[in-house]
Amino acid sequence: MVGNIMADINRRKQARGGRAAKRAERGAVSFETMRYITRNIPDLEVLNGEALELIEANAETVLAEIGVNFVDNPAALARWRDAGADVDGERVRIPRGLARKLCKTAPSSFTQHARNPEQNVVIGGRNLVLAPVYGPPFVRDISGGRRYAVMADFEKFVKLGYMSKWLHHSGGTVCEPTDIAVNKRHLDMLHAHMTLSDKPFMGSVTDPTRARDSVEMCEILFGKEFVANNTVMTSLININSPLTFDAVMMGALEIYAANNQACIISPFIVGGAMAPVSVAGTLVQVLAEVLAGVAYSQLVRKGAPVIAGAFVSSIDMNSGAPTFGTPEAAQITYGAGQLFRRLGLPYRSAGAFNGSKLPDAQAGYETANSLNAGLLSGVNFMLHACGWLEGGLVASFEKFVMDADQLGALHTMAAGISTDENALAMDAIREVGPGGHYLGCNHTQANFKTAFWRSDVLDYKPFETWASEGARSTEQIAAIRVEGLLKAYQQPAMDPSIADGLRDYIARKKQAVPDSFL
Repeated sequence: MVGNIMADINRRKQARGGRAAKRAERGAVSFETMRYITRNIPDLEVLNGEALELIEANAETVLAEIGVNFVDNPAALARWRDAGADVDGERVRIPRGLARKLCKTAPSSFTQHARNPEQNVVIGGRNLVLAPVYGPPFVRDISGGRRYAVMADFEKFVKLGYMSKWLHHSGGTVCEPTDIAVNKRHLDMLHAHMTLSDKPFMGSVTDPTRARDSVEMCEILFGKEFVANNTVMTSLININSPLTFDAVMMGALEIYAANNQACIISPFIVGGAMAPVSVAGTLVQVLAEVLAGVAYSQLVRKGAPVIAGAFVSSIDMNSGAPTFGTPEAAQITYGAGQLFRRLGLPYRSAGAFNGSKLPDAQAGYETANSLNAGLLSGVNFMLHACGWLEGGLVASFEKFVMDADQLGALHTMAAGISTDENALAMDAIREVGPGGHYLGCNHTQANFKTAFWRSDVLDYKPFETWASEGARSTEQIAAIRVEGLLKAYQQPAMDPSIADGLRDYIARKKQAVPDSFL
């Protein structure tokens, strides 16, 4: 009798130990980064052949008859004039077919190298590379609320991006550190990406001299010869829609293109304000702007890597505020994907877009709509894939990990449906037969760990367990995950001579000019 009782106690201990081990496994912080997505699902196409041809013809009309402005950039005007465009003041009218012809020298895909070669990404084709939020001047967390971002916030986001399994890219200005001078903060931001992560990153575009600094810092990190022959940065060049290319952004593009570094050439569209209210009209303008921008990059250097972009939101006609996750924005995202594939260019669009002030239901709905549109539209580079709040004014720590978690679902969706012998599971169906269950069958035991995507943030516990643990909201659970990831963070190793070279370069650059906050 005593022996049976002791045996039962031991079995219960083992069961509890097994459950504890499983809980520990689920809660463990992983340093694994998944390879960039390669889609095994078809793109969603919303435009038929006739519609595509109409939009393309009208975009050529815009370029030839209306034209685009290249502001304060005599060198750009000279390049266009030499290429055969009609230049009248700062207005450039591009003959039909010329921009499209110039775009043909841009590569259909390219590799962006990371300092850890295992983190290299191939941008283009059937691939999707995910990068975090870009540009917010404010940050938000559950304890401190909304506030201006500082460099410590920036470094936390870079660490979270490095620790995130489903993010492939460290991004660029994940938030704007307002405690550092405007003319110097790009040095600290680049240094953080280079030293706190080993994933690919973006360069500075806020001034041509800062683009030059970005190239020179990469030459220290990777070696001058390597940078000359390889793409190690992808940087965001926004077109000042409608139909205007300003000297600051074009100056940065000129530096990057001349040095074989990639640029995302992307109209910044708020429908109804910076483009027509109609989907087709917006697509005409987007295509015209992208054709002109990509063509110009090829005038600077044939074969320079570029990504055709489309940042799109609609507008609330009552308040004038941008809106996100709307059907019209999705239609433009799908349509732009079709147009850019016909050009043979990699495509940037979509993200975790929303207009909510908090990581709440509105944020979740709008983000899901935008992320799914990006997956199905054939996007190759998705900036703003996690952390975006308040129309891009705020980078949220909790939403960063909530979004990054959901990017795992995109990986699973993009993989498509396997039909190999294991996936068809005929042995399991035979084993269980009519009226049985699959929980204990051999196929389930062999596959249960990888059969279903599992969230690291969302709560699926029974009500009683959830209540006993504090009835925590998703935001509260995400805050705990932020804390855990940062606590487990370990900085990737770097050659000390490279680390010293970067520090010396930044010190010299900062000493050379006084601080400016303008």
